[in-house]
Amino acid sequence: MPANTTEIERRLWAAADNLRANSKLRSHEYSTPVLGLIFLAYADYRFTEAKTRLSAGGGRRSGVTKDDYQAAGVLYVPEAARYSWLLQLPEGANVGQSINDAMRAIEEENEDLRGVLPKLYNRIDNSILVALLKAFNFAEIADDLEGDAFGKIYEYFLGKFARDEGGRGGEFYTPTSLVKLMVEIMEPFHGRIYDPACGSGGMFVQSARFVEEHRANPTSEISVYGQEKTAETVKLARMNLAVHGLSGDIRQANTFYEDPHTSPSKFDFALANPPFNVSGVDKDRIGVDPRLPFGLPRTDNSNYLWMQYIHSSLNERGRAGVVMANSASDARGSEQEIRRHLIQAGAVDIMLATSSNLFYTVTLPATVWFFDKRKKGTPREDQVLFIDARHIYTPVTRAIRELSGTQVEFLANIANLYRGEASEDLHGSAALMTEHFPNGAYRDVPGLCKVATRAEIEAQGWSLNPGRYVGVQARAVDDFDFSVRLGELNEELEVLNVEAHELEERICENMQALLEGVGA
Repeated sequence: MPANTTEIERRLWAAADNLRANSKLRSHEYSTPVLGLIFLAYADYRFTEAKTRLSAGGGRRSGVTKDDYQAAGVLYVPEAARYSWLLQLPEGANVGQSINDAMRAIEEENEDLRGVLPKLYNRIDNSILVALLKAFNFAEIADDLEGDAFGKIYEYFLGKFARDEGGRGGEFYTPTSLVKLMVEIMEPFHGRIYDPACGSGGMFVQSARFVEEHRANPTSEISVYGQEKTAETVKLARMNLAVHGLSGDIRQANTFYEDPHTSPSKFDFALANPPFNVSGVDKDRIGVDPRLPFGLPRTDNSNYLWMQYIHSSLNERGRAGVVMANSASDARGSEQEIRRHLIQAGAVDIMLATSSNLFYTVTLPATVWFFDKRKKGTPREDQVLFIDARHIYTPVTRAIRELSGTQVEFLANIANLYRGEASEDLHGSAALMTEHFPNGAYRDVPGLCKVATRAEIEAQGWSLNPGRYVGVQARAVDDFDFSVRLGELNEELEVLNVEAHELEERICENMQALLEGVGA
């Protein structure tokens, strides 16, 4: 069982904060050198471990080669890039230039990292760099850590930078607990995984972790393909994959106008947390795109472009998960038509409403859409599972919430039962499962989950808003919390406002028909 890294994470973050306070870098710039040093320290630590392990094997005259390290899923770290060497630099040495040279040496030995690693350390004072090198010396803090603890430290820093950097941070980071939930529901045991808005690659890392948890080697079981529009975020993704011992095809591209992976019908799995409600997409530039089988939405909103990019990328057995603004579940006009096509195609499988405050830069709740093309020909082809998880969360701070491991497993188990699969109890969800599903089989639970047919969905104007189907959970009087109840009422008001808008449109349409009839 990996040790709790919380105290170590806080200590390392305090050391990194010293860089922001005492360097000439602007606040949004210092994340790059800090993540670079963590990457370098962890790469060296894993290399040292692998060197000891491989050398102990012996039996070969030629000795251990670079190919042996790569086969073990470990970056080859040349002598000039060893962390121990940097720590032993003499007083007065140009530490910044030495770290830049170390980054270049690693890139030369590892093709996937060419041009990726930061080389701006000569802009930082020697005294600050020496302090950071000592703080991130994993060889000294490794005794109490196990498993992928260092990878989790890297993710912790990504999350902290996302909080501190506001909007830009939200572009490259999706909260880990939400990604875990998506992966647990999708079950990417084997195959090609695609993310057209991959940010720092968190979807891929969690997919690999899922494979490992189920006792398989992710290097041999999955291959990952992603794209991002900014070069800096692409670099973050490649570093994140490398620090977790993964390789992947991550490219710089604007997904609205470019498809470097030739995605239609290609992938076994697709995951994405694309930017919500983006306007200003040049539809004339898009033209005819095979990724958009249900057409261009007339509204100036990209949500249903992303939905189709994900849906069309799946092969005949593909599964996908995409995080989307709640408003997309009820959108009218051309977006409603596209949604109708998606539902009638039979691939929309699960709709899951999340709590508010899961994201560091957006307070509103979101909805996760799950597609599953393998349900064609099964009883589920005509069904959609709705899960209302707006009230399932663990407070982190007053402004931030997350899903605990138990909560993630509980929600994923609802999907398992719906599919006729066995539930799991690796993270302590058995009590919750017994409480809500006492017979060990799926059932509709008011306020939590409901299976609806396409006919029921059509009767609701093709809405995919879980709140319309799941209903309200009975609550004890003494379980009243004003702030929580206020949030619930606000969310219910959102649904009622959408319904009121629909009624207003229908009244207008009927009035127009009446007036045309009178005029005739």
